[in-house]
Amino acid sequence: MGPVALAQLEPIPEPAPVGRARAALVKRLSDLVCLPETRISPVERHMAGDLLMDMLRESEPILRAKCAKRVAGLADAPPLLLRMLASDNIEIATPILEDSSSISDADLVVAATSGGMKHRIIIARRRHVSELVAEALVSHGEAPVAKALLQNKGVLLSNHALERMVELTKAHTDLCHFLLSRPELRPSQGFTLFWWANREDRKRIFLRFSVDRVLMQETTEGVFKLNSDENWQDPLVRKAMQFIERRQRNRAAIEKSPYDSLEDAIDAAVASLDVKLVEEISYLSGIKPITGARLLADAGGEPVAILCKATGLKRDYLMKLWTAVQRNTGDSSGHGEGQERVLYTFDTMSSNKAQTVLRYWNWALSSSLSNELQRRIRTGEMGDTSDLSTPERTASLVFGV
Repeated sequence: MGPVALAQLEPIPEPAPVGRARAALVKRLSDLVCLPETRISPVERHMAGDLLMDMLRESEPILRAKCAKRVAGLADAPPLLLRMLASDNIEIATPILEDSSSISDADLVVAATSGGMKHRIIIARRRHVSELVAEALVSHGEAPVAKALLQNKGVLLSNHALERMVELTKAHTDLCHFLLSRPELRPSQGFTLFWWANREDRKRIFLRFSVDRVLMQETTEGVFKLNSDENWQDPLVRKAMQFIERRQRNRAAIEKSPYDSLEDAIDAAVASLDVKLVEEISYLSGIKPITGARLLADAGGEPVAILCKATGLKRDYLMKLWTAVQRNTGDSSGHGEGQERVLYTFDTMSSNKAQTVLRYWNWALSSSLSNELQRRIRTGEMGDTSDLSTPERTASLVFGV
C-alpha cells in the first residue's frame, strides 16, 4: 500500500477545543484596540487589530459579536477589522453598520455587495449615506432598500441612483410617492414615472414640473429666424426648437390632412377611432403618432386633458375625445373617476403649462426612438441602459414590458 493510500486511511485530527485562553486573548486584544489615543499609538492599535482579526476569522460568532459591539463606537477602529465585521452575519454586523462613524464608504460598499438585503437596509438608514454608497445599495434592485434610502434625509442621491429608482417604481409603484419627495428628482424622471403613478402622485408631478417656458422662449427668440433662414436643416436644432416654440398645432399637417381641423378629426373619432385617425390627431396636434398613441391609451385620462388643453380645444371637444378613447378601449368607467380626473386636469392646468408637458412627453418618447432602440425594446434586449440618453431611457421604460 503506497503513501497516498496510507494518508487516506489516517484519521483526521479533531479540532482543538475552544478554551478560556482564546476568549481571554480575544478580550485582551479588543481592550487594546479600544484604548483611547492617549494610551496607545496608531501603529500598535492596528497591529493588535490585525492579530484580533486573524483570530476572529476562526472563532465562534459570539466572540465576533462581542467585538463588533465594542469597536462600533471607536473613532479610530482598524479598517480591516471593521470591513470584516461589517460583512459578517447580520447579528454581528448590525452594530458596525448602524453606529460606526469610522467605517469608510469603500467598506460600506463592500458590506452592501457581500452582505444580504438586511445589511443594505441598515446601511440605507445610516445618518449619512454618500452618493457612492447609495449607488451600491440601489444596484441590487430591492424595493425595501430603495424605500429606506428615499425616506432618509441624510442620503445623497446621484442621478444614476435616481435613474435606477425610477426603473424600480415601474414594478413597485408605491415608491413613486417617496421618490417625488426627493429634491434631487429631475423633470425627465418625474415625467417618466408619471405613466405608472397613481392619481395623487400625478397631481404632484404636474404641480412640481409643469412650467410656462417663458424664459426659455425669450432667450431663444432670435434662433427661430436663424433656423428659418437655414430652412430648418439642422435636425438637432429643429428637435430642440420644437420643444421651445409657442405654437402647438401643426399648420403644415393641417394643409395635408383630409380633415379641415383638429376639431374635425375629433368629430370623426367620435364615430370610430382607429389607428389612422390616432395618427392624424397626433400630426394635427404637433406630436409624433407614437406619442399620441401612448397618450390616448393611458387609463387615467390626464394625458387626454393635457393634449386638449395644449392644443386649445374647448371643453366639449375634450369630452368628445375622451368618449371616443373610452369606447375604443372598451372601458366603461368614462363617466366615473376617469372623467373626473380628465376634467380636473383640464380645468386646473394652464395652456402654456399643458404645452410644456405635452412637448416634453413628445421629445422624451419619440425624439430618439430609433429603429434599433425599438427592436431592443420589442425583444427585451435592453441590457445596460447607463449609456442611453435621457429620451432613450424614457422610451425604453415607458414602452418596455
